[in-house]
Amino acid sequence: MTTVSRSVRLRTVLGWPVGIAAVSWRYMWRTIPLHRSEEAGTRADLPGRVYGTSGFADRLQPLDAGVGPMLHRSYGVRIAGTSMAPSALIDLVSARLNQASPEMAVFRKTRGAQGSLRQGDEFVVRMPGPWDGPVRVVRRDEASFRLATLAGHLEAGEIEFRAKPDGDALHFEIESWARAGDRLSALLYNKLRLAKEIQLNMWSHFCLRTARLAGGRPQGGITIRTRWVPWD
Repeated sequence: MTTVSRSVRLRTVLGWPVGIAAVSWRYMWRTIPLHRSEEAGTRADLPGRVYGTSGFADRLQPLDAGVGPMLHRSYGVRIAGTSMAPSALIDLVSARLNQASPEMAVFRKTRGAQGSLRQGDEFVVRMPGPWDGPVRVVRRDEASFRLATLAGHLEAGEIEFRAKPDGDALHFEIESWARAGDRLSALLYNKLRLAKEIQLNMWSHFCLRTARLAGGRPQGGITIRTRWVPWD
């Protein structure tokens, strides 16, 4: 397991205001259309257990550990003008997470070999605010990978990144299933909706940067779907 030095962490923290400002500026002047929808969800929106956790289930922060409703969200983009295969794109994104991620979120690997992505690898995602985002790779296959939150994360849940053919183009999608990690997070997400909008900005920008990594262009804008699922 690797650790992050204080100097690296300090540079990351000092870079947050610049990163937030840069991403917000691009968000305000973005010409790429965002197709947003929100609706009530059901228990059918829950993620399927498509992976095994034998040997690395410790410290996972599952949906049951969260607070408030579950948000099932997806962010999709059609990437035209690329000859890259879905598996090649996912390999590239997994190896260059910080090139796909906006400046406000920095991935620091804390477990696993650099330059690759395997089940059991761990990251800390440095984000604005008092929270870091520890995550673990719980699934990795040819054209997708899934991260699950660990104890101390702002959220409780999972997020998956995947690609597939779409005619003569590629379709890249990010899908998440998450509840707030604690009551303060629930206030920011479900009442003030501040963190929810920052998250939307972050992952829609991730889609645009992925299109650039693929050597293509986003076609038809970004589709963002949100379904709110009550949680007893």
